[in-house]
Amino acid sequence: MLKLIFYIFIGWLLYKLVFDFILPVYGATKQVRRQVRDMQEHMRNQYQQQQQTQQPPHTAEQAKPRDKGDYIDFEEVK
Repeated sequence: MLKLIFYIFIGWLLYKLVFDFILPVYGATKQVRRQVRDMQEHMRNQYQQQQQTQQPPHTAEQAKPRDKGDYIDFEEVK
């Protein structure tokens, strides 16, 4: 009779461990991973949108040669 009560008690402890600890921890871990993945995807999409909306530099202005007369050489005065 004492063995039966012991086995029922052990079974109840295992049941509580699985359904009150292991499964909630597993579910929370799964949810956190999904949220992190969604946040990374959202940040990646924002970065791509930002890169697309930036205007490319004007190549005509960069290709124009500088007039040497416009440049003033800097010398440090002591």
